[in-house]
Amino acid sequence: MKIVTSLSFRGECRAAFEFYAKVLGGKITAAMPYGDAPPGMPITDEKYKTWLMHCWLEVGDQALMGADMDTAWAPNVDKPKNGFDVTLHTGDKGQGQRWFDQLSAGGRAVMPFGETFWSPGFGSLVDKFGIPWMINTIPAADWKPSQG
Repeated sequence: MKIVTSLSFRGECRAAFEFYAKVLGGKITAAMPYGDAPPGMPITDEKYKTWLMHCWLEVGDQALMGADMDTAWAPNVDKPKNGFDVTLHTGDKGQGQRWFDQLSAGGRAVMPFGETFWSPGFGSLVDKFGIPWMINTIPAADWKPSQG
């Protein structure tokens, strides 16, 4: 089984996925715009021609899926994302810090990246596309927090 998070945007899916591919070292394997849809699709307005109806990003054995939506199809797509975070786990604190720094550029840190009682490096952020992320460093078996 593979569980894949699907992210919704308002015309920024391609830019977001190109950014994520660069930061995470992944590859976009599908990017289908509404303009390439078969005849008879209900979304025909010219302004959506370059919006993506499907995007797929492969990162190792993981993936993210995305699409551009408008408020007529997804009434809350224009509101802040709530109730989920895309979460990245790594055993390398330096890698976690790099992901955090790159993904938070142009966005905002919610919890700055740093040591917690459960991890040598954890942080949360909302990226420049409005997507919430958590970055977590998995501690080594012998790791102990410096405070505590």
